[in-house]
Formats: sequence, structure tokens, C-alpha cells
Amino acid sequence: RLRPLTKKTPKPMLKVGDKPILQTLIEKFRENGYKNFVICVNYKSNVIKDFFSDGDKFGVKIEYIQEKSRMGTAGALSLFKKKPTEPFFVINGDLLTNLDFEKLLNFHYDQNSEATMCVREYNIESPYGEVKLDNEKIKSIEEKPKHKYYVNAGVYVLEPKCISLIPKKYFDMPSLFKIMIKKNKNIVSFPLGEYWLDIGKFNDYKKANIDFDFFISQ
Repeated sequence: RLRPLTKKTPKPMLKVGDKPILQTLIEKFRENGYKNFVICVNYKSNVIKDFFSDGDKFGVKIEYIQEKSRMGTAGALSLFKKKPTEPFFVINGDLLTNLDFEKLLNFHYDQNSEATMCVREYNIESPYGEVKLDNEKIKSIEEKPKHKYYVNAGVYVLEPKCISLIPKKYFDMPSLFKIMIKKNKNIVSFPLGEYWLDIGKFNDYKKANIDFDFFISQ
């Protein structure tokens, strides 16, 4: 969706402001006291590895999971060489957020959650009058109503035992949460009210660059 920008550059390495999106994410985590990272790479992985190396020049420690084929956000976690022993964050590499990660982790602990998903309120205004029917009978008419949804914000905290539920194949995070719902696991949502932008389209990328000075000052 961002071609030709991503023809030679993986999306997390596109520059917003004066630095790649992924660098800004790592620096935000570092500001919150987190210094150990595992980056799952596939497309143009050499671009990411060459830029970050072991993370030393950014004041962090970085390891890599190399996907031979696309594994999805959850599927890549099945390739951990050493399984985490504590709750860990999972975040998409193509978003910007001013989320307080410590606050999120504390919420995860307080809720005794096995998996926590950040959600974002999303409103859609219908351009039409909405007519509610009971068979042929008109029950009500609402002009251009607004519908509120909560969408997956691409930021999670997982307990290590979640990894055992993930098959070694393409597997996205919603699929993991669906499995946990079926198993009646304690999974919770964390409402994300801070700045958040998923950079998936050209308009999003343009907005990210417009917003960057404000974002970085928060």
C-alpha cells in the first residue's frame, strides 16, 4: 500500500521526521526503561540489520528472528530461540504512539491478564439516514448516525505461556486472541488514548510527517 516507497525499504524503515519509524519506536521504549529487543524480520531484512546491528549505538540490545517466509505477528513468536520468562511487549513496527508502556504493563499485571491488547476508539459517521425495520414496518429513522467501534491498535503484552498456543506457520495476533477466547483465557483490552497512528497508507505517512514535531515533543 506504500509502494513505490517500500520497493527497496521495509515499511518500518521509512523515515518520519529525520529517522526511521522503527528507530522512533525503540527510542520510545528506551525512554520508558526497556532495553532488550527482538526484531522479527523478513522483507529486506538486511536494511534493518545493517542499520541497527546489535543495538549498541542506540543504547539497547537487539536480537533478530529471521523469518524464511512471512509468519505473521504471532507466528514469528514461535521462532523464539529462548522463550521469555516474563511478560513481554509485542508491537507492530509501522506505527507511532506516545503510549506509556509502564502504565500498560502495570495494567496487565493488575488485571492478572494472560494477554492484553491495546484498543483504539474509532468512529464512523454514516452519510445516510439509517432506517431500522421490523419486517416491513419502519421502527425508527436516525439521520447520519455515528457508530463507535474499538479497533486493534497493534500493541500487546503477552505472558510467556501464550507462545505454546502459536503454531510454526503464518499466524496473526487476532488468531491468537481468538484461540484464547475459545479456551476462556483471561484476555483484556487496554484503551489507548494517547497519540497513535498506524502508517499503512500514503495519507497516514503524510500525516505522520506533519505530526512528527508534535509527537516527538510529547
